Amino acid sequence: MTADPAAGPSLLYAVKQVELAVRSRLDELLRPSGTTVVQYTALTALARRDGLTSAELARNAFVTPQSMGDLVTALERRDLVTRHPDPRHARRLLISLTPAGRDLLERMESQVRALEERMLGDLTTAERAELRDYLNRCRSGLADGPAR
Repeated sequence: MTADPAAGPSLLYAVKQVELAVRSRLDELLRPSGTTVVQYTALTALARRDGLTSAELARNAFVTPQSMGDLVTALERRDLVTRHPDPRHARRLLISLTPAGRDLLERMESQVRALEERMLGDLTTAERAELRDYLNRCRSGLADGPAR
């Protein structure tokens, strides 16, 4: 299968370019807070679902479990997260946001929303809903296992 050069870049390429642009803008936005994009992603994952294990948080933040260990330690040093024993499984540690972690997310929220608005500025409300649906369907299509 040969790509048609007149059709422009592949959708995979376009998605990657959007991801790189978002990451670059988020890096700029978060830098003054001393927070990396990966740390911010982990904090937002905990804001959505508190009390995750390190492995669960790694999956939600798109990093390896090994990387998450160092990341959680760095967030803990800044008092943005805390680890505590799981009452149902004594050997598991659960990670939760601290008040300082919630404060950081609240301080960044308007700037992150403004970045998202900048990205979506040329889309109508209906197009935004369609884009969200299309992206979720694409993610689901890849979630079932290896490429076919």
